[in-house]
Amino acid sequence: MTTLFLPRFQDAALAVWRRNTLVWRKLMLPSILINFGEPFLYLLGLGYGLGLFIGEMMHMPYLTFLASGILASSAMNTASFEAMFSVYTRMIPQKTYEAILTTPLEVQDILAGEMLWCATKCVISGTAILIVAAFLGAVHTWHALWVPPVLFLIGLCFSGMGLIMSALAPGYDFFNYYVTLVLTPMFILSGVFYPVTSLPVALQSLVQLLPLAHAVDLIRPLVAGLPLSNVALHLAVLAGYGIVGYLIAVRLTRKRLLV
Repeated sequence: MTTLFLPRFQDAALAVWRRNTLVWRKLMLPSILINFGEPFLYLLGLGYGLGLFIGEMMHMPYLTFLASGILASSAMNTASFEAMFSVYTRMIPQKTYEAILTTPLEVQDILAGEMLWCATKCVISGTAILIVAAFLGAVHTWHALWVPPVLFLIGLCFSGMGLIMSALAPGYDFFNYYVTLVLTPMFILSGVFYPVTSLPVALQSLVQLLPLAHAVDLIRPLVAGLPLSNVALHLAVLAGYGIVGYLIAVRLTRKRLLV
């Protein structure tokens, strides 16, 4: 008998991950292009175009500054959209969860598998962006090889929050509120395009509560070859959002499907 929220990673959660992987393989190319296309345009249009006028930012070329931010924000978007739109499709229209729950798997196993899959997609799409960024000259150190594990953690963080939205959503339109009111402000304010220190002091304190700001602060030094700082804090914030999001999502999803 499993505990109320704890998944069984060695079998049940990985079974869900494998199921999603097999389905994704059939649509692998368009899926990668969708997750890769927009960040690539940002790198070309803003990194080269705007970068010619800006020059350096925080002692690094603007292309490098932007590439590190785009890596973090792309992971946020990949995990969030997979945890919302794809999970909701499996949960409600396709009724895949109802079928899975007729097996020994439980709600916490399903959601743990979904989070692992979201994190895996972040690594796949983010690594593709990292390779292109390196080709464009935006990567300056072999420390960038640590970026994929960080992308995995970012995927766990944002998928946990996305699963909460899926458990609450009455329909697909509901996700627009989360995208507009949560993801977009994070994308703009969390240091993707400019240093957080350029914001008013009061707003800087607020931004430090946002997980994307910590994701950017982890990835940027790895890409630019700069010393890391406050690593434990950044990791703790990302892990904390993921764990709390998972626990809340399990409770809400169980209530929606089983009560």
